Parts: sequence; structure tokens; C-alpha cells
Amino acid sequence: MPKASVKRSIGCKKEQLIDLVLDIEKYPTFVPFCLESKVYERNKKDNLIIIVADLTIGKGPFKDTYKSDVKYNIEQDTIYVTNIDGPLKYLENNWKFHEINNITEVTFEVDFELKNHFLNIVMTKSFKFGLDKIADAFQKRAEELYHL
Repeated sequence: MPKASVKRSIGCKKEQLIDLVLDIEKYPTFVPFCLESKVYERNKKDNLIIIVADLTIGKGPFKDTYKSDVKYNIEQDTIYVTNIDGPLKYLENNWKFHEINNITEVTFEVDFELKNHFLNIVMTKSFKFGLDKIADAFQKRAEELYHL
């Protein structure tokens, strides 16, 4: 269903951006429509950091919580997220980080489908706009944290 990607070049080290994306507990302070977050597990296994977390997303009277499996591949500089539970039929989201001369190119791809068919139709119409707002929020947060 809704599927989109966004690419940004941000003037900081990739490790800083990866840390920012993995700092899920802070999402409610800067990610649009993110009301709450909770990390249940954070483990390192071989070349992966594995996180299980909830995000509560919403606006006005509409809100839902979904549980995600987040895998950061240390060697490949990628973060792969899938849903475990919640209103999503499925979720795949990929972050890729590539740094050249202290400029990091970040690619963020999202593909998901809600269990609710009607909400899926509504989300499809505004999805790209929402994804751009999320990318803007991460870029602004990086600029604030790293004084860019």
C-alpha cells in the first residue's frame, strides 16, 4: 500500500545520525504525530543491535500503538524496521547512511499497510507529505544537536 522514500544530505557524521535514529525514547520530543515511545529490549548480537519498541502515533482523537522490531546492522550502516503488533498489517522501513567528507546521505524508505482498509486509503493520500515532515524533523533535530 503506501510506499515512499526520501533522501537527505545532512552535514554531520553518519554515527551521529544513526545514534539519533536509534534514540527511540526521544521521538515524542521531535517526531510529528509521535505521542509516546517505549523501548522494551536493546541487545547486541554479532553485527546487529536489536531493539523492540512501541510507538504511539496519532493526532487529535485518533491514536494507535504499534510494536516494532528494529535491527541496526553495524557493518552495513543500515537500520531495518518491521512491525510485530498493532494496527499495521505490515511495516518495512529502511534507513541507509552513507558519509562522504562529514556529509551524510540518509535514505529513508517506508512501506506499510494498515489493517483498517478505510484508514489505508486516507493514509495513502497524505503519506508522502507525512514522510517529508518526518524527514524534516530528523534533519532539524540533527542540526540542533550537532550545531549545524
